Amino acid sequence: MAAGSSYFDSMVDDVEIIDPPKGESIMDLGEHGNDPTPYQPKPNISVVSNVRELLECPVCLNAMYPPIHQCSNGHTLCSGCKPRVHNRCPTCRHELGNIRCLALEKVAASLELPCKYQGYGCMGIYPYYCKMKHESQCPFRPYNCPYAGSECTVVGDIPFLVGHLKDDHKVDMHNGSTFNHRYVKSNPQEVENATWMLTVFSCFGQYFCLHFEAFQLSMAPVYIAFLRFMGDDSDAKNYSYSLEVGANGRKMIWQGVPRSIRDGHKKVRDSYDGLIIQRNMALFFSGGDRKELKLRVTGRIWKEQ
Repeated sequence: MAAGSSYFDSMVDDVEIIDPPKGESIMDLGEHGNDPTPYQPKPNISVVSNVRELLECPVCLNAMYPPIHQCSNGHTLCSGCKPRVHNRCPTCRHELGNIRCLALEKVAASLELPCKYQGYGCMGIYPYYCKMKHESQCPFRPYNCPYAGSECTVVGDIPFLVGHLKDDHKVDMHNGSTFNHRYVKSNPQEVENATWMLTVFSCFGQYFCLHFEAFQLSMAPVYIAFLRFMGDDSDAKNYSYSLEVGANGRKMIWQGVPRSIRDGHKKVRDSYDGLIIQRNMALFFSGGDRKELKLRVTGRIWKEQ
């Protein structure tokens, strides 16, 4: 027994005491032992980033959601891309089968991530499987350029788009809630799906886009004028507008609520949500020999109480 005691005593004597690195805090268990709040270490950003990379589909590069498929070698891809690769793994070309990567799905369920529109002002943190739904409705998501004369792909917040319309598209900018515009076309027989004019109005601390254009309604060419609100639909409903056109003792009046620029220009136009003028009536309003279109459209914008 004496020999055994000396052996263990020598082990204890040889234990090296290592001091913690300077600058690192040490939790005093005696001080916090009765604290009911569990210790929550800061999330490892690099680990979260690596997991997010694992959740990226190698085909479409979008985030994957259940069911997440994998091949026999463990390579994953999203359910939307599985038919596109003809049931072959895009990484190793092995047959995919119907294997689900349940482990990765569970890992994803444990993640909480910031909204991708954080740079536009959204400070929310959302569970992985709720993040996509939030982002589809996030009030901070950028707007598409409302200019309809070209397929402009620019996106941004409202102040950025106002500057973009003015500087890049040379759109007329006006202050005030009333307007009086004259639209002239030398050959009204030629009707193209193109915007003739887009004007931006600033009033009530907001911006509004007035569209006027010609398009085909069935086989008949018509003219339409409508207003869009540069903001979300929930705010657009706080405003109303009226449009009026006429001559020779006749008058047409339209009153409505401006549509948000979240709704595309073609969606608003094709729903006929605006002042629609048949070509014969437009030529009648133009007077003269009916060979030149001369329409004067007046209107105003007001805020509902």
